[in-house]
Amino acid sequence: MLKMMKTLPAGCVLGEMESPVGKLAIVASDAGLHTLVSEKDREEAECKKILQSLKVSGKHPIVAKTKTQLTEYFAGKRFKFDIPLVLDGTPFQKLAWKQLLAIPYGETVSYGEQARRLGDAKKARAVGGANARNPVGIIVPCHRVVGKDGDLTGFAWGMDMKTFLLKLEKTAKQSSMKI
Repeated sequence: MLKMMKTLPAGCVLGEMESPVGKLAIVASDAGLHTLVSEKDREEAECKKILQSLKVSGKHPIVAKTKTQLTEYFAGKRFKFDIPLVLDGTPFQKLAWKQLLAIPYGETVSYGEQARRLGDAKKARAVGGANARNPVGIIVPCHRVVGKDGDLTGFAWGMDMKTFLLKLEKTAKQSSMKI
């Protein structure tokens, strides 16, 4: 996350929102959403310094759209995001993140299955590393990837948040099926 934040292009702005998982920083430009930063990551000295250097703009269209869609997501009313993304990563990371977007709301796959879908089931560890560097957690849903036995493993924003997000999605999906 920090490496990516050091390479943010000029013109990025900062928005913030309170959420059920803590205060989120939203970094966007006219091109799209660059990153979401968790409350935990915001406290790291270098990250804090970078965020403080950005112009605060809650009215920027990408920031506003991100806030709206995240609010809907946390309310159990949004199952897919349509925010333009600017994902800065290696070609492999970008492929892994694209595959995350194909995991349906409220469902999980294993790291091995994600790697298989990318063409090589033996790259489960590489997939885990790419997912850990996902700059837009929640929106690019790396929380939907679990261990091969279904156990919750690894999540850059913490296991409590992963558990919360999966439970939120499961509950909202069940509620939507009753309608």
